[in-house]
Amino acid sequence: MPEHILFLTGRLAETHLARVLEEMGEISFSYEIRQIGLQVAALMTSDQIRRRVKDTGGADRIVVPGWCRGDLEALSGELGVPVERGPKEVKDLPWYLGGEEVELTLSERPGLLFAEITEAPDMSVDAILAQAAGFRESGADVIDLGCLPESEFPHLEEAVDRLLREGYRVSVDSLEEEELVRGARAGAEFLVSLTEDTLWLVDDFPHCTPILIPREHGDLDSLGRAIVAMEERGLPFLADPILDPFPFGIMESLARFNEMRRRFPAVDLFMGIGNATELMDADTVGLNALLTAIAQELAPVHLLTTQVSPHCRQAVKEANLGGRLMATAAQANTLPKGLNASLLVLRDRRPFPYSREEIGALAEQVRDPSYRIQTSEEGIHIFNRDGLHTATDPFTLYPKLGVEDDASHAFYLGAELARAQIAWQLGKAYHQDEPLGWGGLIPPPEDESDET
Repeated sequence: MPEHILFLTGRLAETHLARVLEEMGEISFSYEIRQIGLQVAALMTSDQIRRRVKDTGGADRIVVPGWCRGDLEALSGELGVPVERGPKEVKDLPWYLGGEEVELTLSERPGLLFAEITEAPDMSVDAILAQAAGFRESGADVIDLGCLPESEFPHLEEAVDRLLREGYRVSVDSLEEEELVRGARAGAEFLVSLTEDTLWLVDDFPHCTPILIPREHGDLDSLGRAIVAMEERGLPFLADPILDPFPFGIMESLARFNEMRRRFPAVDLFMGIGNATELMDADTVGLNALLTAIAQELAPVHLLTTQVSPHCRQAVKEANLGGRLMATAAQANTLPKGLNASLLVLRDRRPFPYSREEIGALAEQVRDPSYRIQTSEEGIHIFNRDGLHTATDPFTLYPKLGVEDDASHAFYLGAELARAQIAWQLGKAYHQDEPLGWGGLIPPPEDESDET
């Protein structure tokens, strides 16, 4: 017997839902559409379903609008059949039912993510702890204390000790041997950066894992000798061929990473990606996705990033999400597309689910004075029983809305139209009364409590 699905909807969406299902053509399931007495399906709640649906009609599962609020797990238990949220837009039902795109839970990253506190010598210990807390919340595994050239760091030991007591893994990043020694004595787990000439630090502090760099920039033979020396010691280490910034040799530096992977197939590499993100005036989400994808191909690779420039203010979270997305794709042996939308920040997969003609058809069904707002490729559409208006600038729409003497309504419509304009300009999905989605960088607000 084919699966039987019960679709719950409202009056306005009923006709459109039926048409979408009919246009799917040959399907592997049977279905019933049940309008449960609501005008707008998006306002449906689990309590309303509980009160209005007593007979499931022999359904194997019930699909409710994606906007439906409430505890569907509890409702499933009461009705004796699984109740699940479908897509937020009726037009997206075909891919939802066909399983063409599934939002997967991201896998764990295979390597460590180091987040550098670059101005640590100039910060109080409390300020260091506060920044470390933000980095850990964003997904960092190790807090890297950056030591500045020709700058004293009298509270280095105290900072390391406080971080350790708060449960952080700590690295000390310096080219000065004295600072590395102080960090090691204080209990730092990692030392950044050692060359073949400073491996004596490992002999004195075997509890520390060194990050190895070439003696001279680009000298892979030097880095290779340091790797062999560590392998002979039988101690853990990471190796960093050094990533250069655009456009000053990044391709050559990536070639060095590739060459080190060829020479040492099993060695854990280390890549500082801040050189690429901090030193380019470009949105960092895509850059971090690209860099984490490269790291995934070179795996095992551990990443170091920074959040110094204002446009890099969420670089740690982006690198975390990027690493997890690429790991998910690798484990599934598929492209990192259609798996998870966490890194789709400025654009959405389906920004405009409806055409202007489809919105016009919906507008003709409206019989009340409340305004609905939707977007399409053509612009912003606002409509109620009195008509449909379309524009790309909300100021053009205001004189047509008749809210000059209703300040609260005017404010509401102004805020919603501004949000719709931003979504239309960027190519993002807009849903009235809902905040814009920003991928995994800004979490969605918690669901409101059910209606009683």
